[in-house]
Amino acid sequence: VPVYAAYEGFSLGIIITAIIALCFCELSITAGYHRLWSHKAYEANVVVRFIYALGGAFAVQNSALHWSSDHRVHHTYVDQNDKDPYSAKRGFWYSHIGWMLREYQAHRYDNYENVKDLKKDKVVMWQHKHYLTLVLLTNIGLPLLAGLIFNQILGSLLLVGFLRLVLSHHLTFCINSLAHMWGSQPYNDKNTAKDNPVVAFLTFGEGYHNFHHAFQYDYRNAIKWWQFDPTKWLIKSLYWLGLAKNLRKIPEIKIARAIATQQLKKTKTKLLKLSIPNKEQTLASIQKEYEQMLSNMNEYYTVKKQWLEVKKGQVIENIEKSQLNARYLELKESWEIQQQRWQMTILQYA
Repeated sequence: VPVYAAYEGFSLGIIITAIIALCFCELSITAGYHRLWSHKAYEANVVVRFIYALGGAFAVQNSALHWSSDHRVHHTYVDQNDKDPYSAKRGFWYSHIGWMLREYQAHRYDNYENVKDLKKDKVVMWQHKHYLTLVLLTNIGLPLLAGLIFNQILGSLLLVGFLRLVLSHHLTFCINSLAHMWGSQPYNDKNTAKDNPVVAFLTFGEGYHNFHHAFQYDYRNAIKWWQFDPTKWLIKSLYWLGLAKNLRKIPEIKIARAIATQQLKKTKTKLLKLSIPNKEQTLASIQKEYEQMLSNMNEYYTVKKQWLEVKKGQVIENIEKSQLNARYLELKESWEIQQQRWQMTILQYA
């Protein structure tokens, strides 16, 4: 590729086609193979599923049935070296690509008992049956077609065909390796999964992996509006267009509770390592603040849920509605103050 680029150069049309092809492959894996079929985080129209199936074959990462089976095993036995197909605890090389170079778990290679639901999906089974044919048609046919259109067949085979495939593979592999080794754990530390915005940028949003392993059935990986998760944006756009439905979201209170619990755990761990007077009293004070916050959190989110239901159009008496609104605003202010106090408490021992 570098030699061809130096002597012949790639046309702008071929470069743009390669970028589009890479995005098509990656989003077919992240939105299709991963969030749709592996986790059932939403439902998609048959046309969307068909496009995902083609993109998955173009990405050459095995059939959706097989990929999803592997991934469900990964979530069930994450970090267990003898069962997790790409356990990060076996090292970067193994989790990135080594696990595919030989059949480490050959006894279950064709065992699809954990994806019985996907066997009912005609698109999944069609792709599984014709996978090799689809791989050849997409990986040879599409680059050739682009080459004919832009009058640069060899350049297209190299860029749209070869380099696009290499990049697509390694970007996905980064989820199994880097996303389990590099980053933070704001939701839990029960496994090696990490949140990392750099990895998220490289993997179309999949780098917020600590959240994903904590809440695997959420269609989002990034929950903040400013976090990079184009897969989430695609799914939401499909929903707005009527091409997707039943988008699953973890309740806010569960996420907030997970964050607070993890912060408490980290703060206690750091505090125990410090040589300070009245350590036991400090620990008890932090625990009391945490429990108070959970109590306020439960009350706030309960009233917020009621308030949102009213906003959606449920009819109640004006007086009751006014009282609910006032109570919601009161609890919201109290909750924000509580959060600030909690953050100040844990920052003392950061």
